[in-house]
Amino acid sequence: MKGEERFEIVYKEGGALSSIRKIIRDNETGVQYLMVECGYGVSITPLLDKDGKPAVDARYGF
Repeated sequence: MKGEERFEIVYKEGGALSSIRKIIRDNETGVQYLMVECGYGVSITPLLDKDGKPAVDARYGF
């Protein structure tokens, strides 16, 4: 992955006076994470599929 960033923001909503929610993809594994920023706090957690496994972007074919 030379020249490509490891993590990429694929979706973003909110802002200004509310929290900011982002979906971030790991470009090596395809795993997607939810990141929430509110004031000085930040939380991040993997998104899970219906079986409780990490959600993987369909383009990664896992």
